Amino acid sequence: MGLLFVVVVVDVVAALGVLPFGRLVPGGLVGVVAVIVGIVVLSLLVGVAPRSTRTEPVVLAPPVRGEWTAVNSPGQQVPSHGTRTRGQLSAVDVCGRSTATSPTLVRWGLRGTPPEAYPGFDEPIHAMAPGEVVRVGDRQRDHRARDTWPALLLMMTLEGILREVGGTAKVLGNHVVVRHDDGTAAVYAHLRCGSATVAVGAQVAVGDVVGRVGNTGNTSMPHLHVQLMDTPRTDAAAGLPLAWSGIECTGEIDPPFAAFAKDPADTALPGMPRNGEVFRVG
Repeated sequence: MGLLFVVVVVDVVAALGVLPFGRLVPGGLVGVVAVIVGIVVLSLLVGVAPRSTRTEPVVLAPPVRGEWTAVNSPGQQVPSHGTRTRGQLSAVDVCGRSTATSPTLVRWGLRGTPPEAYPGFDEPIHAMAPGEVVRVGDRQRDHRARDTWPALLLMMTLEGILREVGGTAKVLGNHVVVRHDDGTAAVYAHLRCGSATVAVGAQVAVGDVVGRVGNTGNTSMPHLHVQLMDTPRTDAAAGLPLAWSGIECTGEIDPPFAAFAKDPADTALPGMPRNGEVFRVG
């Protein structure tokens, strides 16, 4: 769910050169074997998730306006977040296009950057399709960005585990779920505290504002995480292929994400921006 999970893993490995299992894991070889077995088991569990037979993308309206950058996008690969769990098959992380004053992705230091410093923070989020609001949560506080090495490593370990133990709501942070007229459902996650503009039972139309971009839940910097599912029950949902109408994929790569802008995989959904690509709406 975190915006930069894939980016962070690559960055950490690049910075360290190798992953020092021998120094991190007690018990020498036994510890290394235990870690490897654990990774294999977790990898298998990650692959266990409901699947839909639907292959053609469901075309919806985009949830943002203006210029944005896509990360962990189905325009790069599917599954876009490396997992099908929690309906994330074609989830997209959307962050504000960087500016000359945007914080760096990762830096040395102890205290993270306030979320207000990031482009995109507090920008409105629009409903992608008409439907009924079935879940709303917006009381979790916006935390500082996990943009320092210590904060980032903590997020990837202890904080991540605690959020998983807390359940999907802690991973998504503040979020809104809308069940569409065709039975599909959309999740809008990591909303700003107190920003939800809808209530359970409300009917929304395409383009209605449902909340604002925040930095809550399992996220390293402010962004919107959005996904389409076959049921509003996130933990039991199969993710559905998602595409947006009326967007312009500019082909421009946002500089902070240049190292992660690879050629799209064979599984990528056409018409969606690839990782690091700037796209424009309206």
